[in-house]
Amino acid sequence: MNHHFSRRTFLRGLGVTMALPWFESLPVWGDEPTGSQKSSEAPVRLAVLFSGNGFHSREWWAKGEGANMELGKVLEPLTDFRQKMLFVKGLYNAEALKGNIHSSQTGNILSGAPLASGGDIRSGTSIDQLLAQKYGHSTRVPSLVLGCEKSNPSVHKNYSMLYSSHISWTSPTTPTPLELYPALAFDRLFRDEVQKGDKSVLDAVLADATDIRRQISYSDQRKLDEYLDSVRDVEQRIDNAGKKGELQGWRPTLDKPNIPRPADGIPQNIADHMRLMCDILVLGFQTDSTRITTLKLNNDHSSLRFPHLGVDYMIHHLLSHSDSADWLKVNQFFIEQLAYIARKLDGIQEGTRTALDNSMLMYCSSMMNGNHDASQLPVVVVGGGGGRIQTGKILDYQGKSERQMCRLYLSMMDKMNIHLDKFGDASQPLNEV
Repeated sequence: MNHHFSRRTFLRGLGVTMALPWFESLPVWGDEPTGSQKSSEAPVRLAVLFSGNGFHSREWWAKGEGANMELGKVLEPLTDFRQKMLFVKGLYNAEALKGNIHSSQTGNILSGAPLASGGDIRSGTSIDQLLAQKYGHSTRVPSLVLGCEKSNPSVHKNYSMLYSSHISWTSPTTPTPLELYPALAFDRLFRDEVQKGDKSVLDAVLADATDIRRQISYSDQRKLDEYLDSVRDVEQRIDNAGKKGELQGWRPTLDKPNIPRPADGIPQNIADHMRLMCDILVLGFQTDSTRITTLKLNNDHSSLRFPHLGVDYMIHHLLSHSDSADWLKVNQFFIEQLAYIARKLDGIQEGTRTALDNSMLMYCSSMMNGNHDASQLPVVVVGGGGGRIQTGKILDYQGKSERQMCRLYLSMMDKMNIHLDKFGDASQPLNEV
């Protein structure tokens, strides 16, 4: 691989190892170029964001190109990133059409593999975990698998609901465990043991940070300060979240609860939960603690509610069956998470490019709309893939015979210098990506 864990620069403290962001005056990533990767060049990262049940059937669209690209209302939060995105039409998963139900359309979205029915569990290794095996050993955390809704172990219409709950699969029979707790996801990036510690991560590495600060330029000192401030902010928000309660959406039926509220839990407000997970994703990329992350914002067949949007009368799944104004509002809320991540990454300078330019953020769902239409999938990619993707375009594969979703994955792996002859049901990448 291009960058080796042993050659990296870290801040260290008791029980804590914190990777540094990219500094112009300090070679953090490594000093030996390999292939198309230049010396001390930041690596390419991949993040996959997923939300279940599709989108508003009339408002997921784009036309034009570059700064003049027009976006449907669902995608309006991405207006500032039109020149750094690809809108991809017409790709699909042939195996997902066989069951025509939520589970059968989700469990293989990142693999294209056939799914076992009858309540059995068998899918395929997903792209993120394949990359973790081949690309992830250069980082502290091979891949980060985040979620905002608990896994559902039941069976629905002959398919396990575990398929609806997981897009990341370590092996065909093993869904990768979702990390739902922001505190544990944060600890995994920075602590030597994944458990809550009594001491702040920043307090633990303060002496090392002071030493590093003396060795870098003034502009890099400002970058270091901004990075440490962002880590402190996430720490404080996680601490506050742990004081609020266990599961988002849970509210006591009594004026005073008759049971104690669990500590160190998930924020009750789904907006706070998602935003924390977005910030942890950004920190993982910014420090090169991981280069591969999936963030499952909700399950397919989701039971989430959205009181912060004034949409508390119906769960996500039922909302998806109508193109209502409230459904559009929920769609935009989900896309806002992608826009937030993109904006944060675009504000992190890594040499001549930004962290967004060095990343690929793919947003997808298991169906085009709530009527289970998986004949084509909603896909948008934001970021430049290390300068290897020509963005600001619409790619339309409707009506073409070779339109497997896995062709996109082959293209993405190519940008990360992982070249396979076949993945899932595809044997060639999308040349336009």
